[in-house]
Amino acid sequence: MANPRLLLSRVGFFSNPGLGWCTAKRTDLSQSFLGRAHEGNFTGVIVKKHPNQQKYQRKQKHFRSLHDSWQERLADVVTPLWRLSYEEQLKVKFEAQKKILRKLESYLQVLHGVSGTAVTLHSEGLHCHLHPIIPSPMVDGYRNKSTFSVNRGPDGNPKTVGYYLGTWRDGNIICVPCSHLKNIPEKHSQVAQYYEVFLRQSSVEPCLLFHEGGHWRELTVRTNSQGHVMAIITFHPQGLSQEELCAQKVTLKDFFTQGPGAVCELTSLYFQESTMTRCSHQQSPYQLLFGEPHIFEDLLGLKIRISPDAFFQINTAGAELLYQTIGELSGVNSNTILLDICCGTGVIGLSLAQRASQVLGIELVEQAVEDARWTAAFNGVTNCEFHAGRAEKILPQLLRLQKDEMLTVAVVNPARAGLHYQVVQAIRNCRAIHTLVFVSCKPHGESMRNFIELCCPPNSAKKLLGEPFVLRQAVPVDLFPHTPHCELVLLFTR
Repeated sequence: MANPRLLLSRVGFFSNPGLGWCTAKRTDLSQSFLGRAHEGNFTGVIVKKHPNQQKYQRKQKHFRSLHDSWQERLADVVTPLWRLSYEEQLKVKFEAQKKILRKLESYLQVLHGVSGTAVTLHSEGLHCHLHPIIPSPMVDGYRNKSTFSVNRGPDGNPKTVGYYLGTWRDGNIICVPCSHLKNIPEKHSQVAQYYEVFLRQSSVEPCLLFHEGGHWRELTVRTNSQGHVMAIITFHPQGLSQEELCAQKVTLKDFFTQGPGAVCELTSLYFQESTMTRCSHQQSPYQLLFGEPHIFEDLLGLKIRISPDAFFQINTAGAELLYQTIGELSGVNSNTILLDICCGTGVIGLSLAQRASQVLGIELVEQAVEDARWTAAFNGVTNCEFHAGRAEKILPQLLRLQKDEMLTVAVVNPARAGLHYQVVQAIRNCRAIHTLVFVSCKPHGESMRNFIELCCPPNSAKKLLGEPFVLRQAVPVDLFPHTPHCELVLLFTR
């Protein structure tokens, strides 16, 4: 592991004397949801020491020989753990999360000027309490959203729909059909296969590189537990007239309503004209070609509305366990305000609204905020407000309006890029926030900087003036079987 002091000095910590490392008794969760979730066959397996990581990596390298099929090579990239049993996968993930937490605690010890021997250790050799990993209720075909690319396949056909192997830098990109991947549901694969059929009978070329022309681009499929299917197809207009664009939309619609694609039984079909790699609804509106404008999901007793570009956890059954875990760790009650930051469609806040005095949600994607407001109204939730915009701008404004004597619990569930530093500053400097639940799908990335800034001694140079948070508990929740990833739920208090 890299020298913690060297790393922290490079990013500008060490401006004030260290504060003493503090610990607190953890909440007894043995009779709670978390306690119940860890009963069963997995717990004993997970806490055992995993075999040497290098041995595991050598095993994986052996599997990735040149003689592997395209399908196997793609599976090794997209779902690297697919060859392991699910119990073995959980052991790999648990050890990875433990390693990340040890690294974080070593950084914080340096910042606070505390020797590792001066702190009481909990289980797994950590200062915080690390709970056993919560397994996903669904192991195969769990994704409710998949995005498929269009490019040259192994046979050279540029109208191939699938996932990429190779890199643009090396110029060896191949698009491999992915119906064999364990995390992709059959319905997603079916829609992708029929989109490929459509492309191969279309007189219009796909857009492989923007500057080389072409039009048809990626496909996104969203499904719910009721079997409803939303398909979103991206199209580069290049220099086509509105009349020509309309002709392509009619052709696409007819294929999926009256032609071979009708077997997909789409609930809705969207079309988006996009001249960029990614476009929001505000930049280029999603055009509904037929069907319902939304799909809906039942989650924790709520009916959730989902728009084409709204964030929603890709594993619905796993998301229920994740949100229950967040609810238990947060300790929200009728005397607290809940801040739901990066709230997506608002499910976390809405699911805890009955316990809280008030819920304030913040989300960048306007369509997701509209979905959250609709969901609140439909489900009769009256103590929630949802605000559209950048959290770093909206959060300080909301906090200024809150009374310091009102206890505030913050829940943050940012994208992989982590929280904007101004959001961290606002949370850190708000005296009313005593509890913070941080959900990260990539805790070893930019979120690590967030953790350090939340927990480091006061630092006037970084405008981190409030009392530091202390990491109390960590709960890994597996939402991504067959991949190395999982959600890590961290409880910070002060």
